[in-house]
Amino acid sequence: MGRWRAYDYKVLVNRDKASLDIFWLKDESLSESDNLPEPGVIAAEIVEDLEAALEQFRQIAADLNEDGAAAE
Repeated sequence: MGRWRAYDYKVLVNRDKASLDIFWLKDESLSESDNLPEPGVIAAEIVEDLEAALEQFRQIAADLNEDGAAAE
């Protein structure tokens, strides 16, 4: 079997310290989580970061292609 196998409910709850309680982990670095930006602002920042990362990868790919052409 692999990593993603099914477990019987009875087997799980009979384990020591078994708990199926679900909770959100708190980010301790956020001192005031009530003052977070709106989701749209967060999404826009993520898009901006991803576009910057994509541009960096494009530059890396271009540099690698130049090095490959020079080696031939």
